[in-house]
Amino acid sequence: MGIWFNKVTVEDFNKRGQNTAFEWMGMQVIEIGEDYVKATMPVDHRTIQPMGILNGGASALLAESLASAAANMSVDNSKYRCIGLEINANHIRPAFEGSVVVATARPLHQGKTTQVWETRIELDSKLICISRMTVVVVDKDNVVKK
Repeated sequence: MGIWFNKVTVEDFNKRGQNTAFEWMGMQVIEIGEDYVKATMPVDHRTIQPMGILNGGASALLAESLASAAANMSVDNSKYRCIGLEINANHIRPAFEGSVVVATARPLHQGKTTQVWETRIELDSKLICISRMTVVVVDKDNVVKK
């Protein structure tokens, strides 16, 4: 079970991303471990900049989508929700159109009111982007859906 509140599956993560930017950008969770979740994203027309390389914003979107989903899977959703407070991303090297990047998100801190997640985005085991995201853990009744 590790960091997860309930037993979660790859299908649970991918279902959570349906009809969102996660699905639109071609992201797909491929593996869940005791303390991590791993996803892929294609470097294609949806995720590149005009020079044919992975857009930094797409990397940040992958990192935030994966870390946010993981944070929410690690708390009791009958009581809490995790909402992003801050994200940063350092872009280390390019990934070119036609490739598929792999992102791995792991918690650095899981407290009662905040969590910090690190996401490493790699291509062929080479670091493309490193991101850190802070989320706040709030009472689910404080999250208003309009």
